[in-house]
Formats: sequence, structure tokens, C-alpha cells
Amino acid sequence: MNETGILGVRAWRIRKGISLDEIASSTKLSVRHLDAIETGDFKRLPGGIYNTSYIRQYARAIDFDEADLLDFYNSATNPASVQPKSSRPTPPLSGPLFQH
Repeated sequence: MNETGILGVRAWRIRKGISLDEIASSTKLSVRHLDAIETGDFKRLPGGIYNTSYIRQYARAIDFDEADLLDFYNSATNPASVQPKSSRPTPPLSGPLFQH
């Protein structure tokens, strides 16, 4: 990853004069996890709901848009799934789904 980090968050944090140690102290997140967020190396995070919580805390600590950072995380970790094509075509619906 380049010096600015994903979405420029590292550069944003540095411009604001905030160190990773300060964020770690205020959020109780490890510097290692904070660095993983900045570089987009999400495999270094603990997983599950912890990841989104850590990302939210980091974004708040540097006053960065949480939604943008979470969108990046979601797109990086949940690539669009490919829908398998059915061997049979689905017949079109004709008439109401429910009858009285």
C-alpha cells in the first residue's frame, strides 16, 4: 500500500497530527490493528463484527467518514458473488401469486 493508506486515511490522520499511539490509547485498539486498517490488510484483524467495530472506532478517532471506510472494507472483503446459472429457465409468473 502506498504512503497515504487506503482512501488516503494515513495521510488524513497525519495531516490532523494524530499518531497511531494516540488512537491506540484512546480506543484500546492495538497499533498493529490500526496499521492493518490503514493499509487495507484486513486479514490481520480478528474477524467478524470486531472488524467493523475497529474500523468505526478508527474512523471516529481521525474524524473520517465511517461509511466510506466501511464501504471500502465491505467491497474488499465481500467481492460480488457470482450467481450460478440454472440449467432450467425460470417460467414467468402468470396470474396472481395468492388466490382468495
